Amino acid sequence: MALRSKTMGVLALLAVFTLIFFSADCGKVLAQDKTSKSTAQRPSVFKPLVTFVEIGAASCIPCKMMQPIMKAVEEEYKGQVKVVFHDVWTPKGKDDAMKYNIRVIPTQVFLDKDGKEYFRHEGYFPKEDVVKVLKMQGVK
Repeated sequence: MALRSKTMGVLALLAVFTLIFFSADCGKVLAQDKTSKSTAQRPSVFKPLVTFVEIGAASCIPCKMMQPIMKAVEEEYKGQVKVVFHDVWTPKGKDDAMKYNIRVIPTQVFLDKDGKEYFRHEGYFPKEDVVKVLKMQGVK
């Protein structure tokens, strides 16, 4: 009876793990988390004029609306702007949210070349406005 109980417990644990691991959102978060870790471990090839930090969540609608803007900024201002995304619904992201004192998502935090915050915005932020903030630090 004890062996059967242990076996059932192990199978239940395995089933829960499998459900969590293979859920679509979890897969995205894991992939995103791996990307942020590998980026954090790699030494920076350039010293950006601005680091654009987006703090949000993979399944938040306004945060999803910011994704194309972040991608466009990263491509258009390559070599000048570093774009970073932190998902607050991951353990690492929760720490980042606390670090930046986040009240709502999405929140955009802009850091100068020395890593000091010079601008912050809460909510959806149109690309034109993001570009204005980048230009405040000499981004061309």
